[in-house]
Amino acid sequence: MSNVKVLGVGCNNCKATVKLIEAVAMAKGTPVTVEKVEDMKDIMTYGILSTPGVVINGKVVHAGGIPARAKVESWFN
Repeated sequence: MSNVKVLGVGCNNCKATVKLIEAVAMAKGTPVTVEKVEDMKDIMTYGILSTPGVVINGKVVHAGGIPARAKVESWFN
């Protein structure tokens, strides 16, 4: 199971990123836990400068803007 964290303070892009990740994981049959990280101190520990950020199993895989669906799909191959 993949542990996915979406880093962001609750903006619409962050919410859309969570929904996209959940939809892609469900479509691929990949079990994931999606955690929303909204505390700025916690977000800053990952070293990203723009949100939303995505961390999978402790590794930053995306920062800034909603990721493309194809990119999200590549995370779960």
